[in-house]
Amino acid sequence: MTLNLKYRLAIESDLTKIIEMLLDDSLGALRENAGTKISPRYIAAFKNIQEEKNHELTIVELDGEIVGTYHLTFIQYLTHQGGLRAQIEAVRVGSLYRGKGIGRQMLNYAIDRARSKGCYLVQLTTDKRRPEALKFYYTLGFVDSHEGMKLNINNKEH
Repeated sequence: MTLNLKYRLAIESDLTKIIEMLLDDSLGALRENAGTKISPRYIAAFKNIQEEKNHELTIVELDGEIVGTYHLTFIQYLTHQGGLRAQIEAVRVGSLYRGKGIGRQMLNYAIDRARSKGCYLVQLTTDKRRPEALKFYYTLGFVDSHEGMKLNINNKEH
């Protein structure tokens, strides 16, 4: 069943809801700030994303309610003959709306968005501690083709 989802770029007043969705799992609860006031770091990051033409922080609405979000980044490479690829990050569906097909529709929309920009590849990362997310991405056709590595240089997770 296809839901009548609406997609738009996030505005600053969406930050509280986005942060709530980022917090709404065991890993997000460890690294996000749930203070009553939005941290200036979130505001500064949002403004940087908003000003950068290759970033789209997207809000997904159903019947006027924010039900999901994702961050799509378009990355220019010299490889693949100067190809453009899309990176999908911070994919979240509000806990009250999970299991209804919103994530699948949302990701298909993001993939179509990347295709319309001329991307040759869509990539994403998911934490190994989220096996249900990994299974979901497989159902969309994603494959684990590369081994990713990270180096935490600040001894903090941000």
